[in-house]
Parts: sequence; C-alpha cells; structure tokens
Amino acid sequence: MYGNAFGIYGLAALAELTKNEDVLQFAKDVFYWIEKNAADSEFNGYFQFLTREGKPLNNESDYKTKAIDATEVGYKDQNSSIHLLEAYTELYNVWKDPELYSRLKNILILIRDTMVTEKGYLNLFFDRKWNSVSFRDEPEEVRKKNYGLDHVSFGHDYETAFLMLEASHILGLENDTATLLKAKKMIDHAIDNGWDKLNGGFFDEGYYLDESSKCMIIKDTKVWWTQAEGLNALLLFSKIFPEEKKYYELFLQLWDHIKKYLIDHLYGDWYWGSLEKETFQRFEPKGSIWKGTYHTGRALMNCITMLTEKNSTFYQEHEGFKKIKNDFDKFIDHWRLIARGL
Repeated sequence: MYGNAFGIYGLAALAELTKNEDVLQFAKDVFYWIEKNAADSEFNGYFQFLTREGKPLNNESDYKTKAIDATEVGYKDQNSSIHLLEAYTELYNVWKDPELYSRLKNILILIRDTMVTEKGYLNLFFDRKWNSVSFRDEPEEVRKKNYGLDHVSFGHDYETAFLMLEASHILGLENDTATLLKAKKMIDHAIDNGWDKLNGGFFDEGYYLDESSKCMIIKDTKVWWTQAEGLNALLLFSKIFPEEKKYYELFLQLWDHIKKYLIDHLYGDWYWGSLEKETFQRFEPKGSIWKGTYHTGRALMNCITMLTEKNSTFYQEHEGFKKIKNDFDKFIDHWRLIARGL
C-alpha cells in the first residue's frame, strides 16, 4: 500500500503540472484500488501488505513475502498511513471528490487521535484493532531485538506534523485547533527529546521504558531524511509561531550541521547519514531503494519558498514561483491566524 500511495502522490503532482486527464484517471484508479483492497472497513485504517491480486496478508497467510520489511507483516503502521495522508492530500488538490474528501479526513483524524500519543510522538505499529505494538515489558534482549517495531522516530513525528497541517488545510477545516495543537506537540517533543544540544541535528531514535520515564536515545546517528524534514518543519513552525524564537534558531543550527556533515560539496547530493557520527557514509551509495531525493527536494524547495521575500527580483520575475509562494503564504497565514487564537 505504501508504494501505491507514492504512486498516487506522483501522479497527482504530474496531473496538476500537465493537466493530462489520462494521468489524473490513473491516479483515480489507484485510489479506488487502495480503497477496495487495502482499507479495513471493520476496524478502520489500511492493510500495508497485499498480494498482487489485492488480498491483504498476515503471518498466517499462505503467501510469504520476501520484502526486506517482512517483520512488519500483519501490523498496521504509521509510515504507510502518513504517506497515504500525503498522497490523498495531493490528489484532493486536483480532484475535489466527496469520497476522497471523506477518506482523507478519516485518515487525518485516525493519525492525529489514535496513532499520536499524548506525549506527542507516534506509535509505529498496531494490531488490526489499533492496540499499539510494544515490547516494554519484555526482557531487554527481546526489547532490543524489536526496536524496529517499537521506538520513537523523531523524524516521522515532525514530518507528520507538517503533513497533518497540509491535509487539514486542503480539506478546508475551519479553526482546526486540534490538529495544530497536536502538530505543535509533536515537533516540541522532538526538540525536547531528540535534539542534539552539543552538535546540533536530530537523533534518529528514542525509547520510553515507561510513560513516566525520560526518553532515552537508542540510536544517536542522524540519517539524512530526518534532518531534511527537520529543516522544513522548524522553519514552518517559526513562521506560524514567530514569537517562539527556538524554531528559527534551531533551523539555523540544523542548516549549519547539514552543510558541515551531510552535503557532499565535491560530488553533490547528501550522504545517507551525518559524517559526524558515521564517517564511512562518505563512501556509501548516494541512492538506493530507500534513499531518494524526495525528502531533501521538498524540504529545500519549501525552505526557499518560505525564505524568499516578495520584493525580491526572483519573486518578481518568475510567475510560476510567484503562485507557489503566494499559495504557501496563504497556508502559513491560515495556521498563524489559528495560532493567535489559542
């Protein structure tokens, strides 16, 4: 389902750019396929793993997947869900369909109110009835073995905060304080618990032994995509909450970290992980199935859009960019107005 969500995301963006009805129809077809096969009509949400024929599978199924993330089979998860949220947001931008509206609103509320904890971080995996997958009560060796299914992913938290604000805005939800407050709680939790106060940047993973304990860092590396999404989120929240100086100050610190440790100034692009923690990344592949320029591209384009002044020559001379900038400003103004009323 994750792959099909990204298919919709790309097709919808291409449809907006080209106005090609065949491309838009292709996106609609994928939407209908997902809703027919992956949606759980009984308990809500979506099944992630399906056969080619569209039949959901779990650990008891005859079909056995050879996917590299096969340990996740049988669970509902936040990652495919947030990217479906993202894809449906993009599709609704070009296709104002009532069923799509309903499904987009449903998944926004599901993520916001079920997947995100009261502390402000996402539980990663759930059973079919939305009980979160946790290994806290297991022996340490079992807990560590299953960190992949049960940890705090700071990057996903503030990425999701951004995606929820986008979805609510495109849906036209008025005075949506619930989404803004939850989104703010998510980025604030990541700052308070996942920010490296010594060298800057967001750590990859944290863990709560129980809800009353302090979030401990279990993976102190700094993968490229979490830093890219951090740039976008920090700058966005500095615009929505300009009185809270921490967002812009951390944005500047993060950009310094990226320039120093992540950008390959000789050959271009970003390393997989920060050289501060993993010097060997200098010699690793720049691209793979899990490393595309999706995160970096969006983050940098959004930051350029937010930082460009309307009295600049660039804004005045580029009509296409002018529309992008004006639309993004309306998005920010929408949430800033709501923030003022909190």
